Amino acid sequence: MEPISHTEENYLKAIFKIAEREGTPVNTNAISSEMNTKAASVTDMLKRLSEKELIHYEKYKGVTLTSTGNKIATHLIRKHRLWEVFLVEKLHFSWDEVHDMAEQLEHIHSPALVERLDEFLGCPKFDPHGDPIPDAEGNFTFRKQVPLLELEIGAKGVVVGVHDHSTTFLQYLDRLELVLGVEVQLLERFDYDESVKIVLNGEKEQILSKKVAQNLFIQKK
Repeated sequence: MEPISHTEENYLKAIFKIAEREGTPVNTNAISSEMNTKAASVTDMLKRLSEKELIHYEKYKGVTLTSTGNKIATHLIRKHRLWEVFLVEKLHFSWDEVHDMAEQLEHIHSPALVERLDEFLGCPKFDPHGDPIPDAEGNFTFRKQVPLLELEIGAKGVVVGVHDHSTTFLQYLDRLELVLGVEVQLLERFDYDESVKIVLNGEKEQILSKKVAQNLFIQKK
């Protein structure tokens, strides 16, 4: 198989993540937005990936990954999320610092290193943002979780993940002490702006905007 560039790998991972989030086929506008690049550049790259048989691509009909493309994307995600665990748990970076570093480390091509890293970390199932880490065969561990915005009034749960991985959002959650593992209970929902009132660990009440509440994943108790 022809060598694959880092940029090509990034496109495959982007297509995988969009498909996971929005379903397939993936449209070029979504890829352009995810990669923060022009539509013309996306089209050129998709033609290249199609020629390498890493995607199925028909103009105006969207994109799906081939089995080979899916395998590459899944392995990239595995490496990225394992490196995030390592950076947070072993090097004590905060969860808002590790994404860009993991973006660089994920392109190291050493299966032995990845498996040693996985073993060293105790074979974690989820990364510091609550995203599932695929195993060596590409299998993900899933759990029942819902956006905080969708909790019933009075329901309790634990924060297990975030949809928005941006530095500003994660830093904002740190200031609110809304981190993974915190117990929350939904006390009230306000019709005017769809904001919600919650209580953290049974003690601290807070008002959250709709934007925050829909970006927090809760595992109900």
